[in-house]
Amino acid sequence: MNRATAHHHHHHAPDYNRAFAIGVSLNLVFVAVEAWFGWKADSLALLTDAGHNLGDVLGLLLAWGANALAERTPSLRRTYGYSRATILASLGSAMLLLGAVGAIAWEAVQRIMAPAAPAGLTIVVVAAIGVIINTLTALMFISGNDHDLNIRGAFLHMAADAVVSVGVVISGGLILAFSWHWVDPVISLAIAVVIFLSTWGLLRDSLNLAVDGVPRDIDPGAVRDWLRDRPGVVDLHDLHIWGMSTTDTALTAHLVMDPVPRDDGFIHEVTSGLAERFGIHHATLQVEHVARVDDCHQATHCAE
Repeated sequence: MNRATAHHHHHHAPDYNRAFAIGVSLNLVFVAVEAWFGWKADSLALLTDAGHNLGDVLGLLLAWGANALAERTPSLRRTYGYSRATILASLGSAMLLLGAVGAIAWEAVQRIMAPAAPAGLTIVVVAAIGVIINTLTALMFISGNDHDLNIRGAFLHMAADAVVSVGVVISGGLILAFSWHWVDPVISLAIAVVIFLSTWGLLRDSLNLAVDGVPRDIDPGAVRDWLRDRPGVVDLHDLHIWGMSTTDTALTAHLVMDPVPRDDGFIHEVTSGLAERFGIHHATLQVEHVARVDDCHQATHCAE
């Protein structure tokens, strides 16, 4: 006896459209202001921060677009909809951040070799404004930082910008107090290291989801053991867990049972348990009678 039953629970993510609109608008204005004053003050720290801010605006737009696509209704040809766009956006955000790290580091090395004398007061004032704008923008995304990789990308962009701006303020203060003009490029290098370290986890997790890996916050061994412990389950095989998006996780599995349940109560109990215990809201379970277990183990597609 063979029966396949699918369970779909539509998990509605918070609406971040307002946060994206405010974040993009504020940062576009600030990029133009910071680039102008960075050029006038001859400050590499301000110019690189403006360039990094521009990259982060692109990152916000990318995350915003993916978030909008994920909300579209699935169709006959795209049965999962466009939810995977959020995974691609988080990967793109990580690549943008790493590109910014390379650009900042390159410009800092060039400035160390050919130092300039930037205006410290201008650096402090402009960068302080950047700290306020970037911190406020980051706070609008902090609620999704832990459970949505796409929103985490947006949060990291803004949080990294806030850290960059703090570093620029410190740089300007030291130039004002001690005329240490070499601090400008050195602070830029330190900022590049901070951004790289904060981006690495985003890159790792987004790459994992892009190749259909098990989401980092789910223990596949614990899921397998929990399914095996369900009443009547003798064994299981073909267990697969993957991220449909940065917020939704799917699972398929074949459960070998004795006896086979006569109604859908068992399936409902298991799929509800997967959602509550592991955050897996899209589960498809195929139930097989124990008499088929030997045939299954001889098939090339069977796996623990």
